[in-house]
Amino acid sequence: MNKEMTLAPRETLLEVNNLTVHFHTDRGVVQALDGADLEVKKGEVVGLIGESGCGKTTMARSVLRVLPPGGRLVSGSILFKGLDLLALGERDLNRAVRGKRITLVPQDPFNSFNPVFPIGTQIRDLLKWKGGEESKTRVDEERIWEMLNQVQIPSPGSQLKKYPHQFSGGQRQRLMIAMALLPHPDLVIADEPTTALDVTVEAQILRLMKSLVQGREISVLFITHDLGVASEVCERIVVMYAGQDMETGPAEALFSDPRHPYTSELLASLPNPEGKIRDIPGDVPSLIRPPGGCRFHPRCPQAKENCSGEKPEKIEVSPGHWVRCFYPRTRSAQLIVERA
Repeated sequence: MNKEMTLAPRETLLEVNNLTVHFHTDRGVVQALDGADLEVKKGEVVGLIGESGCGKTTMARSVLRVLPPGGRLVSGSILFKGLDLLALGERDLNRAVRGKRITLVPQDPFNSFNPVFPIGTQIRDLLKWKGGEESKTRVDEERIWEMLNQVQIPSPGSQLKKYPHQFSGGQRQRLMIAMALLPHPDLVIADEPTTALDVTVEAQILRLMKSLVQGREISVLFITHDLGVASEVCERIVVMYAGQDMETGPAEALFSDPRHPYTSELLASLPNPEGKIRDIPGDVPSLIRPPGGCRFHPRCPQAKENCSGEKPEKIEVSPGHWVRCFYPRTRSAQLIVERA
């Protein structure tokens, strides 16, 4: 095999730059995203991790432009295969991108199905809509059966006649994965797809997703708060905190050598082999009145005066490993923390 071809950089599929999103509520304006960046390359699995409320799902909804009522894209850009998604009208977005080139595997598959129609009817209707004019009179049944077999739903003919409540949680999530892959998308957004599943089923679903995307050049944006899951399935990880992207890098480098203080504290809060748990001192800030500068600075053990006054730019601390911090940790400092 040609070595140069093997080492060729991947093409950028999705590029989110300086995205700011606000939600208008009765209590005030929630500043959900504050100039956040995100990049997904062709054929890679990128993890978007962080605590609840850090902006992970808001980022995903912004890419699909399906923000809940009160949500507003204030500034920034979202480029998908070079196409400016924020410049597209709703009709063009539905026709060319949403549900076709970008699909979604939701957190709760039960609420995503219509309870009064059989699964087969819902899959066929979805394909007719996603397939364009040429698919409105005919649906490729063989392709549906093949995909159901691939997601390990046995006897597709009889299963398609069943209603959503007749499937287990794991089976419903497998059906959602099948529906996300049937249109041959470029990008699948998986929003906490294993949260409602028990540990055994979760492992099965993760193995299934990895096997299905490998070799298809499908990219996955995998949203999770579970660091163990992220380390299992993701090649690259973006760490978010209070609406800001703090650190981005290869999964192995980020877990072995975290450079942002928040990432380091997040990893240190995991249970150790003795079962001891320690939390991150301080409280998650309100996004109605968030702190200025780096939003982690009130809880940061190494914050200095400028951390509260201005938001740090991203710097590359090693190839492909970026951190948004004025004082990124060094490897030696991290070793001291681990020994403490």
